[in-house]
Amino acid sequence: MNELLAIIKEQPFFEDMAPEHRRLLAACAAKCSYTPGTRLMRDHEPTETFWLIREGQVALESPLREGSVAFQTLGPGDILGWSWLLPPYRASYDARAVTDIHTLRFDAGVLRERMEANPAFGYVLMKHFAALIVQRLQAARLQALDIYSHGGPGHGN
Repeated sequence: MNELLAIIKEQPFFEDMAPEHRRLLAACAAKCSYTPGTRLMRDHEPTETFWLIREGQVALESPLREGSVAFQTLGPGDILGWSWLLPPYRASYDARAVTDIHTLRFDAGVLRERMEANPAFGYVLMKHFAALIVQRLQAARLQALDIYSHGGPGHGN
C-alpha cells in the first residue's frame, strides 16, 4: 500500500487531498497494465472502476453503427471514468488502450461505500470529479465549436 500511496500522492489530481483521504484511495487501488486495443469501458455498460493513467494513451470513443469515432485521448496523469460516481453507474462512451498503458485501477463500489461512511471524504472526491466532468464538457464544447465554425456538419458541405 505504501507504493500505491506514493503514486497517488505525486499525481496532480490528488495532490491537494488530505493524507487520510489519499490513504482511503490507496486502499481501493491496484496497479494494472493493458495492451493496445484493450477496451476498458464500453458505452452503456456498468462501471465499477476508474483509472489513473500512469503511462500510455487511452482513446475515448463514441460508438457508431459501423465502428466508432475518437473524440479525446487521455494520457499520463489523466483520470479515466467518472460514470461510477452517479447512478445509473453506466459508461457514456467507450475507452480503448491506444498504446501499452499502466494504470492505477480503483474499485468504485468500495469507494462509494467509503464516501457514504465518511462524508468529508465523499465531498472532497465529488469536488474533484465535478471539476473533471466540467473540464471534459468544456473540451467537448470547444471541439464542437471548432467543427461547426469551419464548415462542418450543417454548413452545406
